Amino acid sequence: MYSIKKTERVYEPISSFYNLVEHFAGFGDRIAYRYFVDGGKNLAEMTYGEFAAMVRDEAAGLSALGLAGRRVAVIGETSPEWVATFLAIVTSGGVAVPMDKELAIPEIEGLLASAEIEGIVYSPTFAHKFDGAIASHPSLKFFVPMKPADDELIDEKVIPLAKIMEAGKANAGYTPAPPTDLNRLTVMLFTSGTTGTSKCVMLSEKNMVTAINGGCEAVNFTPDDTVVSVLPIHHTYELSHGMFSAMNYGMVVCINDSLKHVLKNFKLFRPTGLVLVPLFVNTMYQRIMKEAEKTGKKRKLRVGMKISRFLRHLKIDVRKKLFRDVQEAFGGRLVKIISGGAPLNPKMCDEFFEFGIQISEGYGITECSPLISVNPYFAAKDYSVGPAIPGCRARIELDGRILPPGETGEIVVSGDNVMLGYYHNDEANAAVFTEDGWFRTGDMGHMDEDGYIYITGRCKSVIVLENGKNVFPEEIEEYLANVEGVKESVAVGRKAEGSDEIILTAIVVPDFDAFPKGATDEEIYKVLHERIVAMNKKLASFKQVRALEIRREEFPKTTSRKIRRHLIH
Repeated sequence: MYSIKKTERVYEPISSFYNLVEHFAGFGDRIAYRYFVDGGKNLAEMTYGEFAAMVRDEAAGLSALGLAGRRVAVIGETSPEWVATFLAIVTSGGVAVPMDKELAIPEIEGLLASAEIEGIVYSPTFAHKFDGAIASHPSLKFFVPMKPADDELIDEKVIPLAKIMEAGKANAGYTPAPPTDLNRLTVMLFTSGTTGTSKCVMLSEKNMVTAINGGCEAVNFTPDDTVVSVLPIHHTYELSHGMFSAMNYGMVVCINDSLKHVLKNFKLFRPTGLVLVPLFVNTMYQRIMKEAEKTGKKRKLRVGMKISRFLRHLKIDVRKKLFRDVQEAFGGRLVKIISGGAPLNPKMCDEFFEFGIQISEGYGITECSPLISVNPYFAAKDYSVGPAIPGCRARIELDGRILPPGETGEIVVSGDNVMLGYYHNDEANAAVFTEDGWFRTGDMGHMDEDGYIYITGRCKSVIVLENGKNVFPEEIEEYLANVEGVKESVAVGRKAEGSDEIILTAIVVPDFDAFPKGATDEEIYKVLHERIVAMNKKLASFKQVRALEIRREEFPKTTSRKIRRHLIH
């Protein structure tokens, strides 16, 4: 792992969302957003001053129409309107409920009823989808289309966002008040996770503010940076760090309009930094290598990486010159990536650093708003997700004992970033908090003497072998990710036929482009099996993959691109 010189942090910590909007107003004519309009045909820009005014008008409108202080969901694609709505809800005393736009409508309506949500603001892609809810939903009392369809019903329940904004502009004397209670319920989030059972996480304003400030403090961003918002905005990772931490610096946030266009949009927006999940990092790397192979430059690229590494030891940095083509694929200015949301293959950090792009891996969970730790860019350690952010503490426990550095157990945390609890779920709350109030993350790992956290795997996904040995599938999947021809993989424990023996099995989605056109599953299996046998030599005997299954379809994933393990059989 490579580190770079620590830079001065140029940002002002926030005390509340009200304070964050004050910061935006203070940035005035700086560009806040670049985004697509007219169905992706044109680009628009919005300044921080204009965005702050949008938040203020919407908050004033909610107050004028008697809708302030309610629990209000917001759903749709990332847009200035989505973000302004979130901030308007919370700064006018309400509870914001970000929703996953990929969920089925009956599931959305069921979740909103379970948490007694009173209103929903939705993008044009949801036109008419809530018609049934307008007629009979048990808790939703008002519906706010951001831009109503021409034939959309407008009545006392359906209030277009434009009407709220008009009421806000007319309510000229309205000023959002600074919060008097930072511990009040401010955000409700439904976890998708990989367990298949959604819980409603309750976050306070203090929880979110702690994570936002922690993100600003821990990563190597500056007010001069440009980022592209790629991940789903309803996730706290993107909302807190891809959006609010970036905007608290006064950075330019460009909004990607489609995953199909993401590489094209990198070239268009020319980001200097990105906030991503490992799936995107891996995809970017595979594109680099495929393009090099396609153009006959793969060997030249590898040789260049060795030369660059040698020269840097002599304090000579030629990466910009050597890897100009790689850089141009991302707009020519990309120098830093924050990766989180799932385990990152450590190889990616070294490989991207050779291209002149530093990856810092973070660790978090929705229940912690979501940030727990970040591997610091100026003092990075291999395989670590770094020490806990300011305002958060971490320790390692096993069977009620607090473990010393180096020993593996469950990662538990405490701090101002930890949730208030799960909504109406006493059983889950009792299970997830220790007797002294620390939050059980469900992740296994250890810490070193410096407080750096090293994640081993998820408690629930541990494969227990017949000999009692525990295997963490994430570790095996890291090795499988480095096997040529493997696109995705999941390690599982299969019972051997006719016995209770557990066979460590790799379910692999091949990278079919890496094999000759028309290769059969049998031919692909044979090649991958030989490569996995070779991989096994790097692993302890009990961690070696004993069986291989080929899968043609990609694994089912959450909208944050985590594989849904519970659906894999």
